Amino acid sequence: MEVLWLLNRLAPDFKTIANFRVDNHAAVGRVCQAFVQFCRSQALFGGELVAIDGSKFHADNSPDKVTRPADLAARLERVSRQITEWLSALAQADAKEGPTVADEAGNTHAALAALETERAALTARIAQMQAQDLHAQPDTDGEARAMKGCGAGYNVQSAVDAKYRLIAAHDVVQDSNDLRQLYPMARRAQAALNAERLTVLADAGYSDGQSLAQCQADGMCVYVPVQRAKNPQGPSYFDKQAFEYHRDGDYYRCPAGERLAKKTQASRKRLYLYASEACPTCALKSQCTTAKQRWVSRHFEEETLNEVAARTAANPQMMRRRKGIVEHPFGTLKRRMDGGRFLVRGLHKVKAEMALAVTAYNLTRAITVLGVPRLCQALAA
Repeated sequence: MEVLWLLNRLAPDFKTIANFRVDNHAAVGRVCQAFVQFCRSQALFGGELVAIDGSKFHADNSPDKVTRPADLAARLERVSRQITEWLSALAQADAKEGPTVADEAGNTHAALAALETERAALTARIAQMQAQDLHAQPDTDGEARAMKGCGAGYNVQSAVDAKYRLIAAHDVVQDSNDLRQLYPMARRAQAALNAERLTVLADAGYSDGQSLAQCQADGMCVYVPVQRAKNPQGPSYFDKQAFEYHRDGDYYRCPAGERLAKKTQASRKRLYLYASEACPTCALKSQCTTAKQRWVSRHFEEETLNEVAARTAANPQMMRRRKGIVEHPFGTLKRRMDGGRFLVRGLHKVKAEMALAVTAYNLTRAITVLGVPRLCQALAA
């Protein structure tokens, strides 16, 4: 109250606060990182174990204001039909005689030009969405993405330290799933904590062989439930585990004793594919496949996936511990942010808003652990 009286109730306008946040988005991110380093200097981070998770936050975009390629295609068809009608009208106007012919033709040409411009814009946007592999694009915030259970939004990633549940690293991405986020987030956390060795926990959504291999190469011990594809032939047929892999020679041996050699690879899915020419005459074919021959896949990082899967299965308490570490901060952030809703538009602005929210969360956690007097002394030192 004394401060309010001294300032004569002077307070910044909401627009001033909003502009400050937008104009200084890069500096806001650095403040967040600097406070993490301050907390590390006060031994608030254990630096040994972090849990990583992602959560969808709503963009400042109505769920109804989302455009899909089918909508654009329908509009393009409608515009093309209108252009055809106007061309027909133009031909009829040219055939007329009288003083109003020039006026009618001029109006028709103007309408036709506007429709041609709209058709070009629709065609360009359809091509842009196809190039970016977008199935839907929000209209108000064009950098947001349509996400399941969220409408238009962003995917917020966080890496939470196990000691006091402070957020060591965070990011805002446009990916609708977490598959490619494990290694980037683990590296952010490792750098922020200056940890050569780090234990990382994440859920099955982060089950990506390449990311797991990269984490282990950088000295991280990862616990992730590995998702493996089920046998597409059904449970009554031989599962992949029935095929024995031989490292020497790089081949599989099937239940019938036949050798499956490496035939090709699917680079996009990071899979090697193995098959045998003996399948058509095999006595066990009815128990193996309904196709001409059985194909067995092996991931580029198969050994890493098997290693992580075995480690995680042998330590089920790690997944229970993951929930207790990483899910509480998201609950707090969403409660403070109106159920998880951004107030600004555009990726760099959204990142600044999340950096402010993370800084506030870490600050309140530090107050809880250290207390206000001790925290103030440490900040002043």
